[in-house]
Amino acid sequence: QVQLVESGGGLVQAGDSLRLSCAASGRSFSRSALGWCRQAPGKEREFVAIISWSGQVTYYADSTKGRFTISRDKGANTVYLQVNSLKPEDTAVYYCAATAGAGWATTPSEFPYWGQGAQVTVSS
Repeated sequence: QVQLVESGGGLVQAGDSLRLSCAASGRSFSRSALGWCRQAPGKEREFVAIISWSGQVTYYADSTKGRFTISRDKGANTVYLQVNSLKPEDTAVYYCAATAGAGWATTPSEFPYWGQGAQVTVSS
């Protein structure tokens, strides 16, 4: 199993920046890619970004390229999502997710492990 715990959400103003963190642990965590997905009110969960186990490969959804940056601290088993120039439409619950082993994922359904989610609310 993989345990994922997000932190860093909250209420922010449009134009602000925010960094979400996700601490990963568990016996099955080794070599997992880590990613972020989000779910806005009344909408389906959508893929945001993913980073490889090594941290050398990243992939972003088209809708998040430019303002979102995913990074990883392997020593701390933590993945981060930096979001700049926040917009009200970025309001969502942001979920950290992990692949099974050395897998890859670009849709929410491909992630078997999930955190509990962190609420991000952007006011205009």
